[in-house]
Amino acid sequence: MSTQRLTEGAYIVLALLEHVQPATPYDLKLFAERATIDFWTVSHAQTYNECARLAREGLLAEEREQTGRRRRIYTLTELGRSALAEWLQTPVDSLEAVRDLSILKLFFGADPATLAPTQLEMHEERLRRYESHAEARDAARAAGGSVPPGASFALEAGIGHEREYVRLWKKMRDSRAD
Repeated sequence: MSTQRLTEGAYIVLALLEHVQPATPYDLKLFAERATIDFWTVSHAQTYNECARLAREGLLAEEREQTGRRRRIYTLTELGRSALAEWLQTPVDSLEAVRDLSILKLFFGADPATLAPTQLEMHEERLRRYESHAEARDAARAAGGSVPPGASFALEAGIGHEREYVRLWKKMRDSRAD
């Protein structure tokens, strides 16, 4: 199988599954909500569809519960581990477009002072949540626990991003449109 046909969503499912396997698509969705903490969204439908497709492609092994809801439970195959490892080691040579409706509205002439209070409140809340995650990470380290470096760097990126948005929205709240 050629891993060139895999989408970002497929690789995300492989990566999530590596951390929580064996898992159902619903388990993956719950883990994604916590693990990707606002920097990437994974829909419930995407996890179900990708799991089924990746199993057909031989990247996941599937077992079916024999009783109850007969849920499908997935694990990575050797081929899936290999595809994931290759993807993780491939440098990213592009930047994602910022898709922020409030910034788009500013660009098209919205009054910054009108948008700022709501945006500031939301970004301050997200910043508090990220800082809480950082405190938990630091406490885990202090207790002798291990935190993967990549997860820690992703959290730091989120904190830096939110601090900048808080700074910017405060500036807009406190100024009048030019």
